[in-house]
Amino acid sequence: MFYCVQIIEQVAMLSSKEVIDKTGISRATLNNYINLGILSKPIVTNPGQPEGPRQLGYFPDDAIERIRQVQQLKQEGVNMTEIVSRMRNGGAQSATPTVNPPTSPAEVVPLPSSGLRVTLDEIHHPAYMINYNFELVWINESGKAELFGGLQQLPALIEERNIFSLMASKSLLDEAGDVINLHLSLAKGRISADGFRASCQGLLSAHDWGCLEKRFNEVQPLSDRPVSESRVYFKNQNRNYKAYACFFREGIFVVYASDSRAQESLLELLSHRDEMIRNLLRQRLPVLTSLAVLVADLQNSVKICSELPPEEYFELINEIWATMGTIFRKYHATCGKHVGDGMLYYFFPQPESNYLMNALCCAQEIRQEMQRLSKSWQLRKNWLNELYLNTGITEGQEWLGTFQTPTSVEFVVLGDSINQAARISDFARHGAVWATKSLISKLPAAERTRLRYGVTRQAPGGQNLFVASSFSQLSSLLERDGVYSEKLRDIATLPITEVVEISA
Repeated sequence: MFYCVQIIEQVAMLSSKEVIDKTGISRATLNNYINLGILSKPIVTNPGQPEGPRQLGYFPDDAIERIRQVQQLKQEGVNMTEIVSRMRNGGAQSATPTVNPPTSPAEVVPLPSSGLRVTLDEIHHPAYMINYNFELVWINESGKAELFGGLQQLPALIEERNIFSLMASKSLLDEAGDVINLHLSLAKGRISADGFRASCQGLLSAHDWGCLEKRFNEVQPLSDRPVSESRVYFKNQNRNYKAYACFFREGIFVVYASDSRAQESLLELLSHRDEMIRNLLRQRLPVLTSLAVLVADLQNSVKICSELPPEEYFELINEIWATMGTIFRKYHATCGKHVGDGMLYYFFPQPESNYLMNALCCAQEIRQEMQRLSKSWQLRKNWLNELYLNTGITEGQEWLGTFQTPTSVEFVVLGDSINQAARISDFARHGAVWATKSLISKLPAAERTRLRYGVTRQAPGGQNLFVASSFSQLSSLLERDGVYSEKLRDIATLPITEVVEISA
């Protein structure tokens, strides 16, 4: 009798393989839908085939329709929390008793012990990533719905993504007290009180800033261990959560869980740090941000390459990159993609320092280090070649995003700033650092006084005269030297200046 019943059920039901093939979902997603209560628990039995798997799960024939309903709701922009609620209210028919559903739509039950684990796309409770200016760079649908009062989408301007400003705009500074304190503890562990004030300056009302500053002074700093745990209480949900903060070079990933089983799944996810940060960067939306761009090219690289054996030329380039990499990291620079043997770096706003001054100080240290490196290679090769990195720096507000390949994720900035910096670098000679007038003008007066900058002009008698604190259009400098370059034509009217020295 048991054998006959099983045959009837298999005829009326679909195998897990059929469900996956017909809907295009992954097996991990299928398991997640079971755990969320969207699909009923399958009947697991022997398919009776001489070849193939020894056991398969079988679902009611309405499983495909339910999955297609989920896919349709996703296309309409409905978040997963709402989808779970709607599908449960619709009442999933089941041939067998279903798994007990989670106690809250925000809760995620861990995957079955089959070697599968939760992925970033399958986190259905609040999760997001912030940079070290405490600006949101990625957030999932549950985070938007449960932490930010139904935030529809992230603002395009990075300054408008400040997490404290967003919560203040939704009147959540008191409602989400524990969440605010968590982020204040994260901030206090990374930046000073002055840096925190600078990151929030102009984004909050006087009243909100006063409340925030008082809390900042009271909380204890949260150290940047690989993963930090905290208890938080969601007042609007009357619910306790455990918050996990995972620290990366690119920012802090924060995720919440209210169930011990969900917490185990999250810890498993957080243990795969390299994979996780790649996935976060792939999902990062383009953002409009202020930045400085530095391009440095090796002068006479073709000549140097022709004079050195291939292995020594590559050794030289690698030594330059290794030496300069330490300096770039010191000034919080982000590496960009550059064609050839030059360098392209971005400098973004920092809470503890001026990103424009960071770019200039970085260029000065690079110039000093290249002088040492040049002498070292002159002694080694007994040649007269001087090694120079010619540097161009500008600033602007550009779109920052990522380009993805199967094996890597690269930061990319789109806009005129990169072209300007590259062209200025082409113009520079003998290790000079040239910067745009717009960058110098945006420096605070106290920092500008540290610079010795200007343009060398020809006096009536033919002598060269350095005119301090001045600028010149690039076209005038080319005419003075009797040089014409089609390559520099598109920035001919750009006012620039040579940065000669920066005092301590």
